[in-house]
Amino acid sequence: MDLRLVALIALTIVIHLIDTLAYSVRLNSVKSGKYALSLSLFNIFVLISRTANMFQGPLIASIIGISIVKGVNPKFEVHLVTFAATIGTMIGIICIPTFLKIFSKAVDKLDIKGSVPSIVVEALHLNNIKRMVRSTTKPKKSMWSKLRYKEIPKRFLLLNTFITAVYTIGVLSAFYASYYVSEEYRLAASASSGMINGVASILLTLLVDPKSAIITDQALRGKRPYGDVKALVIMLIASKLLGTLLGQFLLYPAARIIASFYS
Repeated sequence: MDLRLVALIALTIVIHLIDTLAYSVRLNSVKSGKYALSLSLFNIFVLISRTANMFQGPLIASIIGISIVKGVNPKFEVHLVTFAATIGTMIGIICIPTFLKIFSKAVDKLDIKGSVPSIVVEALHLNNIKRMVRSTTKPKKSMWSKLRYKEIPKRFLLLNTFITAVYTIGVLSAFYASYYVSEEYRLAASASSGMINGVASILLTLLVDPKSAIITDQALRGKRPYGDVKALVIMLIASKLLGTLLGQFLLYPAARIIASFYS
């Protein structure tokens, strides 16, 4: 397998792993009451995700470009990268119990020390790494059962599934579309990725984030039980997983639709 493709798969897994863990930060913030501290500490992981995003585009462009030169349809490669998003999400789901256990301790230390870099340096000590490994926790059925799922709006979750699907294939479909257009329009087609992800981000900001923020804020103020936030997080993660799978079916049609604008 091409090293570029391996690197792209690895970066995609990292991006979606961190995106999945981001949902679970709500649980720690409500349970500990340290919402701002939790977000501040998680920004380290966001920085890693954004760095991975930065390298993702050039790698996709090089893979598609080589396929065009060789006259080979890169269908397998783009679907494989989309599947990597599903793998990253699944790994994130498995890691949530362990992540929350370690993350909650890190937030407490941040509250005392007041410095993110010092916590990062301390976490890299061999003894602390060993402790983190010993803190590994498997997901249990009790974590998901007896939650008030009926209190979470289903339409809002369907919307999150669709937005996740668009976000998952946004860059891939735009670069894949360049395979189906003439040479003079290939740059324009690949540049459409920003527009697609921009639309997904707007929908997420306007329609999904406010509703989930309301539920989280109500739990922080004691107007909702902690279980409602837990149900929200589980269903958001489930809808994200479905969204990455839906992306497989939307990838080719999305690429053809983008290509049709430059025909």
